Amino acid sequence: MPDASDYDRFLSGDYFRPSDGRLRGLRGRCYELLDRLNDTSNADKGARSDILRELLGSLGEGANVKSPFQCDYGMNIHVGDGVFVGVGCVFLDVAPIEIGAGTLVGPQVGIYAVEHPLDAARRATGVERGRGVRIGRNCWIGGHATINPGVTLGDGVVVASGAVVTRSFPDNVLVAGVPACVVRELA
Repeated sequence: MPDASDYDRFLSGDYFRPSDGRLRGLRGRCYELLDRLNDTSNADKGARSDILRELLGSLGEGANVKSPFQCDYGMNIHVGDGVFVGVGCVFLDVAPIEIGAGTLVGPQVGIYAVEHPLDAARRATGVERGRGVRIGRNCWIGGHATINPGVTLGDGVVVASGAVVTRSFPDNVLVAGVPACVVRELA
């Protein structure tokens, strides 16, 4: 049986080389759509929604993603109903990024579903892999927060501005700090 292609490894969550022609093509399509999106006024909700429906894996009713916005593939981003994504966000969607309905994402938030090897020699080969990020319903992610690969946040989680979230948290907690930890439970 032949070796899996880099595209197949990308889909399975295994290490892959992003220089693969099919993956370059997917990113190229994404970048063209991002150029259109980021050149469209934030006030033009109809045109923006049309572009976002082409770009993202799914877009819920009433979702609002402000420009500038950046991502790698777009197709791996799933945004629920009524989600708000503030200006300057970067979502590296090498694996699925799922954002539940009613969640607010502040400005300049980074959600990173990509991971590189810890071993320097292996990292130098250019491989990477994806580990999905799931954010529950009715969360609030404060400005400049960073959500790292593999993290799941439960429903109603509040992430303080500037926090670096390196692990998963259950429903209804306020997390803050670097690395983020629970500050208190929320009612």
